[in-house]
Amino acid sequence: MANETFDLVVIGAGPGGYVAAIRAAQLGLKVAVVEKRATLGGTCLNVGCIPSKALLQSSHLFEEAGHDLAVHGIQVASPTLDLAQLMKRKADVVDATTKGIAFLFKKNKIALFTGAGRIEKAGVVAVLGADGAVAETLSTKNILIASGSEVMPLPGVAIDEKRIVSSTGALELGEVPKRLVVVGAGVIGLELGSVWRRLGADVTVIEFLDRIVPGVDDEVTKHFQRALARQGMKFKLGAKVTGAETTANGVTLTVEPAKGGAAETLEADIVLVAIGRRPYVEGLGLDKAGIKLTPRGRIEVDAHFQTSVPGIYAIGDVIDGPMLAHKASEDGVACVETMAGQKGHVNWDLVPSIIYTQPEVAWVGKTEEQLKAAGIAYKVGKYPFTADPRSRANGATEGFVKVLADKATDQVLGVHIIGAEAGTMIAEAALAMEFSASAEDIGRVCHAHPTVNEALKEAALAAWDKPIHL
Repeated sequence: MANETFDLVVIGAGPGGYVAAIRAAQLGLKVAVVEKRATLGGTCLNVGCIPSKALLQSSHLFEEAGHDLAVHGIQVASPTLDLAQLMKRKADVVDATTKGIAFLFKKNKIALFTGAGRIEKAGVVAVLGADGAVAETLSTKNILIASGSEVMPLPGVAIDEKRIVSSTGALELGEVPKRLVVVGAGVIGLELGSVWRRLGADVTVIEFLDRIVPGVDDEVTKHFQRALARQGMKFKLGAKVTGAETTANGVTLTVEPAKGGAAETLEADIVLVAIGRRPYVEGLGLDKAGIKLTPRGRIEVDAHFQTSVPGIYAIGDVIDGPMLAHKASEDGVACVETMAGQKGHVNWDLVPSIIYTQPEVAWVGKTEEQLKAAGIAYKVGKYPFTADPRSRANGATEGFVKVLADKATDQVLGVHIIGAEAGTMIAEAALAMEFSASAEDIGRVCHAHPTVNEALKEAALAAWDKPIHL
């Protein structure tokens, strides 16, 4: 097989790489994938999106059983946590998902090479074994880099995946920590902090900025922080961790004000470092191949995902744009469709984002702060879930929907949702905005009753004219 010439060799089998490979095979290309993990799916399916959502669901049910069923007339004894079973279920979900990708590779006749991929030059990819030696050399017409991202390290805090863990280690804890400190109030930190808080940990989140989840609409962020605080999560904002000492009983953190001031110490059983991710570009042979990077350390590509070297492409977390699994998948589809002579395209301005806490937070398009900075006149339509009948019936009335529309044209410029089913609801907003819908357009679409999506309809009506039920 190594003597064959492929139409495309993909480096990385995460949500960008495996989707690109499948789509390329569907389009008639002869495809090979080089993946260093023993299982397919990359960080997302193995130690990211999928296992974290499995734990979020299980921990949500555990908390619900302990606190939220009596109002429904369901009386149960205080639940007992079987952490081993909870972790087994998470592992089973991951196993089934990665095996599903392996089945799709076989179905589409995609050649899989296990090892690290390194570009030798345009048209040649080396597959490295565990010892770092070249095990295979693949010839190809096109190369696609889909190597994803890795955990951003924090100076002065060494991750050992035992006491001081990354998101990977936080998915594998053997017991519920009494005191968990999360460094970083972004999506990953708040999701995993929520998991262990629900299961019984005392959780403190330390954030360098003076707000949580930077980039999210300010009004949503403030509501979100209040909701998490009511659940018991504590926050130290405008603070930085400058050191960590691991002891037999836990970790002692040194924390200072971000703007300067006296240091303090904070004790924890487990520390989760979640300050972000960075493109994984080391060892890919980029320098040797002559592939240019941006000032931010990402791979530079043109409008068709081609790098500075003809025939070599890149997608997902290693290039500009949101570092999200679904964005990487869309990049991959658009890239290989262009290779095959079609017209692939991704609108990075309309990639939806979701935080899978409770309540969920989801958004697409511009925030109020971005519109103000751009000098765009806009209208705001808001609708609370307390006014939505289905949300009341579900006992999930936390949050609201906010629609931002152009003041002159009524075109929807942004939708922001905080609520129990925000992640599902945002798809309707993304679809509407992709087709340049106005707030009136969304408001005049007949929405089924009773559904939580009616809150989006009412918020759109509020942006256009007036809501009916408020």
